[in-house]
Amino acid sequence: MRAGWLRQAGATVALMACGAGVAQAAPAAQDDTFRAMLKEMVETDSSADSGSCTSVVEKIAARMKAAGYPAQNLHLFVPEGHPKAGALVAVYPGRAPKLKAVLMLGHVDVVNARRADWTRDPYAFIEEDGYYYGRGVADMKAQDAIWVDNLLRFQAEKYKPLRTIKMALTCGEEGGGFLNGAKWLVDNQKELVNAGIALNEGGYGELDDKGKRVDQTFQAAQKVVMQFTLETTNPGGHSSVPRPDNAIYSLARALDRLSKYDFPVQFIDANRGYFSKMAKVVGGEEGAAMTAIVANPTDPAANALLNKSPSYHSMLRTTCVATLLSAGHAANALPQRATATVNCRVIPGVPTEEVLATLVKVVDDPEVKVSASRTYRPANPAPVTDKILGPAIKVSQQVWPDVPVVPHMATGATDAVTMNAAGIPTYGVTGLFRDPDGNGVHGLNERIRVRSVTEGRTFLYGLVKAYADQKD
Repeated sequence: MRAGWLRQAGATVALMACGAGVAQAAPAAQDDTFRAMLKEMVETDSSADSGSCTSVVEKIAARMKAAGYPAQNLHLFVPEGHPKAGALVAVYPGRAPKLKAVLMLGHVDVVNARRADWTRDPYAFIEEDGYYYGRGVADMKAQDAIWVDNLLRFQAEKYKPLRTIKMALTCGEEGGGFLNGAKWLVDNQKELVNAGIALNEGGYGELDDKGKRVDQTFQAAQKVVMQFTLETTNPGGHSSVPRPDNAIYSLARALDRLSKYDFPVQFIDANRGYFSKMAKVVGGEEGAAMTAIVANPTDPAANALLNKSPSYHSMLRTTCVATLLSAGHAANALPQRATATVNCRVIPGVPTEEVLATLVKVVDDPEVKVSASRTYRPANPAPVTDKILGPAIKVSQQVWPDVPVVPHMATGATDAVTMNAAGIPTYGVTGLFRDPDGNGVHGLNERIRVRSVTEGRTFLYGLVKAYADQKD
């Protein structure tokens, strides 16, 4: 069973109240202002190779000041030694400053894009066939623009929330050389960004191949990135006199064993909630397998069926995969050293030592040294309570009455990893629906449906109000 097409983009619909918050479409004049702001953000290159996050946040701050947003509530930071890694924090004071704030979090940096590879100029904002095109338009400048738009709408309406609302637009989430702005803020301006809940990228609406809405995911957890090195060494020698022990062959055998190993299914609230709810949405044999795997994580038939989907396979367990190889020192010499980088995406809460011990057991060769090269201390994800999930469900049903909100664990990672570790519970929920192909995020010809941005803007406006007016 699939969710139906509920509403055409651009329809202006008065929507019911959710607590003190109201989800409602913006007036046409605000639509034009929003589009101009999104265009400017996309056309300001903020890639690590050729762009600047500082340029983006400076333009946003200028727009906010010009719209009457109080300058004393805007805080621009350019970390010392990192002139292109600027960040912007904006504060919208609430009536009860002792209550924990609501933080709207976003990164403005984008993945590098080469004009020669794209059909259109990646740093031109183009509307075509119902889509916005441009690098960062889906990841995540449309959401960044919505965060700014929310504050400007609140200011214009003289909205007085119970809780203070904050916005942090940062740099460096995509890596590539920029300083990570989220970490810099929690290390240097913790009180300014501290909050009881942060709303971030990561949870998206899913469309089927016909553009119909399937579900809206609520990202409640993210896998933790760990990295390990497999290394073999050997005395080597002349290639004309091969020897039975060979560093490359030893490493190859170890990697072959790793390629055939599956970590066991492991559930936390986020992925258990996803498979439990999606079983009813998907239905049929696949839905039955989802129900079965939740009831019995060792069910071999359910496991085999769900593992056909790389996404389901990754959501059910820790995964480790070889990503880089280096071996040998000359074409006519036996290799003295061979190394492989193994990138693991680990279920939250699992310690590095446990993953390392598993890899050593799987490799099963004392001549292969396995060591951790990138670790994070284990941290449990932020809890998913009725207080947290309830407002997202209510506001979502106002905009898309028949689309289920489904808890989700991301197989990748965002700045939520940093914020959660700093004690700021962070969740991915956007209302921005994506196509099955991922819309070119991190790839070529990135795009997002105009309809998705229009409706996501309505949803996030109401959602922030709903959280901001929660009494406890």
